Amino acid sequence: MILDETANQIKLVGVQKISARKIAKEIGYTIGTLYNFFRDLDDLIMQLNGITLDRLHTHLNNVELNGTVEEQLTELADAYIAFTRNNLNLWNSVFEYRLVPGKEQPDWYQEKIELLLRLIEQVISPLFTHLDPKECHQSAWVLWCSFHGICTLSNAEKNNEIAMEQARTLSRMLIENYLSGLKAKDR
Repeated sequence: MILDETANQIKLVGVQKISARKIAKEIGYTIGTLYNFFRDLDDLIMQLNGITLDRLHTHLNNVELNGTVEEQLTELADAYIAFTRNNLNLWNSVFEYRLVPGKEQPDWYQEKIELLLRLIEQVISPLFTHLDPKECHQSAWVLWCSFHGICTLSNAEKNNEIAMEQARTLSRMLIENYLSGLKAKDR
């Protein structure tokens, strides 16, 4: 119930306006009861963000990848764009929420991000047969961060169709240019 209500609140008002007091009130609990289940608000939001990352991983992992590396990356990008648009405030929470100073992301959280990166690495790994294998991981990060930036900018657009098309166009340009650069580097 706590996680569900937290998700509902984030969907309604965004993570920056989330309140443990409001969450507790909506489900008929006291704030103290929330903290019997979660150490603090950071822990609660990190757990919910972990669930969002799991949902994104499941969504991307269910994409049938066919064709060339470029076509497969395009399929992943399209699925990523659709997920972010359909889960806007929950997705934003993953990137907008900042732990209080001195706290670090839990190891399990970073592992969830690494699982997402591996999906991209699996697609692009055939391009790295003659290059340093670390570059494959770094390229997955570059692509992930770039898709994130594209989605962030396009999600600011109020018209859903324009935003989706703009994000798809920019993602295709990114993929095409990035892969061209990798191929040129391999020569």
